[in-house]
Amino acid sequence: MLASASPVTAHAVLSARGLTRRFGGFLAVNNVDIDVYQGEIHALIGPNGAGKTTVFNLLTKFLQPTSGRISLMRQDITATPADRVARMGLVRSFQISAVFPHLTVLDNVRVALQRPNGLAHQFWRPMSALDQLTGKAEGLLATVGLTRERDALAADLSYGRKRVLEIATTLALDPKVLLLDEPLAGMGQEDIATIAGLIRNVARTRAVLMVEHNLSVVADICDRVTVLQRGEILAAGDYETVSRDPQVRTAYMGREED
Repeated sequence: MLASASPVTAHAVLSARGLTRRFGGFLAVNNVDIDVYQGEIHALIGPNGAGKTTVFNLLTKFLQPTSGRISLMRQDITATPADRVARMGLVRSFQISAVFPHLTVLDNVRVALQRPNGLAHQFWRPMSALDQLTGKAEGLLATVGLTRERDALAADLSYGRKRVLEIATTLALDPKVLLLDEPLAGMGQEDIATIAGLIRNVARTRAVLMVEHNLSVVADICDRVTVLQRGEILAAGDYETVSRDPQVRTAYMGREED
């Protein structure tokens, strides 16, 4: 997928300028600029140790940058705590599936819906109190293709279906920007196709930033790509542009390709 041209008047939903992070004497991320737009999928790629996860942790405020500026919907969030950033609509998933294994698929989504529906702190209420969220939960399950597994325990799902459930619970938080950390890791080809299609569908109404090693998927679904190496931006643009960059070829293959 080639990058669509954003209008001159368009503003990035998530933006970083001069993003830098040091761990003692080690410079993990150095002067990274990135813009993520509504309705687009932006891939963050690079060889192992390139700094992708550190950038993710900086953007989601799990880490504080040493220097630089981060904005969400044109509001400076550089010093904003992670929990508040999440409430503002910047939501991330993790490499390891995070679902409640002994709850049903439906109940996992209903629990996730508590926060945006003002029930997050009413933990003493019985599970029946979540009945008011059943309609919304079933709608989300239909969106991600989990209706048939509605009453199954999350523990009984295949690995790929657990990742689909995780995306459903993440969508329950009504994110404006969705950050996905290696959403296709460890999946078989059939599950990869399912999740890739789901991510494409999700991105129609929100901004998506994803760390991903599967370059064929990146080429297929991503509008923009930022390539990191040693904590710095090596290349940026649509996939066709960055894949032809000699420095990118060297970074991935150890030598330039003819």
